[in-house]
Amino acid sequence: MKATYFKYQLQFKQASGTSRGVLTYKDTWFIQIEQGSFKGIGECGMFKGLSIDDRTDFETKLLWVCQNIQLGLEELLISLIEFPSIQFGLEMAFQSLKQEGSFELFPSDFTKGQDSIPINGLIWMGDKSFMKQQIKDKLAAGFSCIKLKIGAIDFDKELELIKSIRDEFDAQTIEIRVDANGAFKPNEALEKLKYLSDYKLHSIEQPIQQGQLHEMAQLCSETPLPIALDEELIGVFSVTNKSLLLQTIKPQYIILKPTLVGGFKGSQEWIDLSESNNIGWWVTSALESNIGLNAIAQWTYTLKSQLPQGLGTGGLFTNNIQAPLAVRSGQLFYDLKTKWNLKF
Repeated sequence: MKATYFKYQLQFKQASGTSRGVLTYKDTWFIQIEQGSFKGIGECGMFKGLSIDDRTDFETKLLWVCQNIQLGLEELLISLIEFPSIQFGLEMAFQSLKQEGSFELFPSDFTKGQDSIPINGLIWMGDKSFMKQQIKDKLAAGFSCIKLKIGAIDFDKELELIKSIRDEFDAQTIEIRVDANGAFKPNEALEKLKYLSDYKLHSIEQPIQQGQLHEMAQLCSETPLPIALDEELIGVFSVTNKSLLLQTIKPQYIILKPTLVGGFKGSQEWIDLSESNNIGWWVTSALESNIGLNAIAQWTYTLKSQLPQGLGTGGLFTNNIQAPLAVRSGQLFYDLKTKWNLKF
């Protein structure tokens, strides 16, 4: 068995606004394992400025993994506890090898093209007119759940945007999720949540910055609007600490980005703990290429969640890898008419 890795830069079709600034490209890394005549590929989609493994020794660790691939998946995962995106890339690559080099990592009705996954339509940060046009486009495309990034423009303008949706579509017709990416100050968050709750939103992600456990716990206990933890889960490695965080904060939901929380294994630990604490959850991609998105989508389908998932990022890049993933009417499909094309 041997392994190699290489870097790839994904280019956005249009500059995309996030709480970490405007993105025009996204670096990612692929790891390829060869055994006999089969090759398995995985994506280590470390997210600069967000991932806990955004470290100067990231590529050094990737090289170490390739040089020590004979240790096997289980031992490598233990050694990579502080490198969740590499853990996930290895899980993908080994799962592909298990399927004799196929991209059908978890065969199901989804990969057979017989079923689909409901997803939310993502609205990027920007000025009011830009965000309003995105909303119109998503609604016209048949989405029944949209997610708005908020916290970048004036809060009153964001409320106007949300009100404009609710004036036309009630909560039974369109589900609205908002993601503040930690934009609110703790002393103002509850008041803002009260204003937002007037519009019958599904939930708000990460209203205040991660790491403020007491403040977040108090907010979750008093909120008029369900709160979902996102960034709060990053860098929490052990099951004991994961359990402690959930029992301390008691959120209404958690959001799982496998690239950021240790792949399938790390995400499953969060799911098991959340369900034992009566906390809801859903899965979201983190701007991976279609290789990572494919793995996340196939695994997510096996979980049989009824909630819309955050898996609609495959069309963001000009140079994404061609894959049989297609979005139609707010659903993610595995389109068997489209073949994989690994042109890097």
